[in-house]
Amino acid sequence: MDRPLVALVLAGGTGTRLYPASRADRPKQFLSLVGDDSLLAQTADRVDFADHTFVSTRPDFADEIADHAPNAEVITEPVAKDTGPALVYATHRIREEVGECVVLVVPSDHTVGDLGGGDATAAGVGNFQTVAEAGARVASETDALVTFGVDPTRPDTGYGYIEPGAEQSLDGESYFDLAAFHEKPDVETASEYVDAGYYWNAGIFAWTPESLLSAARDSPLEPLVDALDAGEEERGFDDAPEVSIDYAVMERADHAAVVPATFTWDDLGSWDALERVLDADEDGNVALGESLTVDCENTVVASDDKHVSLVGVSDLAVVAWDDRVLVVPKEDAQRVREVVSQLKQEGRF
Repeated sequence: MDRPLVALVLAGGTGTRLYPASRADRPKQFLSLVGDDSLLAQTADRVDFADHTFVSTRPDFADEIADHAPNAEVITEPVAKDTGPALVYATHRIREEVGECVVLVVPSDHTVGDLGGGDATAAGVGNFQTVAEAGARVASETDALVTFGVDPTRPDTGYGYIEPGAEQSLDGESYFDLAAFHEKPDVETASEYVDAGYYWNAGIFAWTPESLLSAARDSPLEPLVDALDAGEEERGFDDAPEVSIDYAVMERADHAAVVPATFTWDDLGSWDALERVLDADEDGNVALGESLTVDCENTVVASDDKHVSLVGVSDLAVVAWDDRVLVVPKEDAQRVREVVSQLKQEGRF
């Protein structure tokens, strides 16, 4: 590829469904949930093959980024308004600082691994760098807005889905036209999506600045692009809607593609996700921190410096962090956001 590759790590969210470990002043990406390093630090290490790394975050978190990604440049969003304004702003800034390039967008709070053990290439399965560079080549050589689709392992209702279109080829490697995005479905629809060969939407993208900003000019984010071109970023964010990049740009784009992601992936979006990334005992219980379970099955226990004991329960997530305790059935783990919404209204998040 004749352009530099720039990794853009998104680190402006809070991860509300991982309350109480995730709080207003301690977002999910700063937590060490899998391994000793924070999710942000692991992400920064994952993209160290890029020529440049930038981290996009909100003002409240900017001073702490260097503790997790010391080699990255920090882009501070004037206002947190979802991924649409954040990515348009960051891509515009990157174009100013780097020039012609390909931007690889990665969330800071996901877990990624290789399938097939240590020798992924011999196993016929690419690792993250291989897939990312393949997507970057598609973005560079075709001017498409590229998203990466993860092959589903289950009909999950917590993820959006990507419908692939016609198969294409570049340098002997296959990718697909992007036919449609589909919002988080119910259980029956999720099963239909999996059977139809749809991908999970991992929120990973690749594009050239020219391609993204051109598409954004034909979207609800046009006023932001115009303001950024005029050097008036604060006005641009005042006028910008709070909207995701999927809805604002990707779903409307005339030229978009999906590259299959042949690596294991999980977004750790809620507490029940820990059972997919941590080893379970013989009764299906998983633990982050110190705990004791007696006559328990299929529980998730998480704590910071507290010992948690559970007796005679099943299918619960129990979290003790700081001065807060959360107890929720695993099947209702997504509803933690309802707790956070109420706490925010009361100024206690």
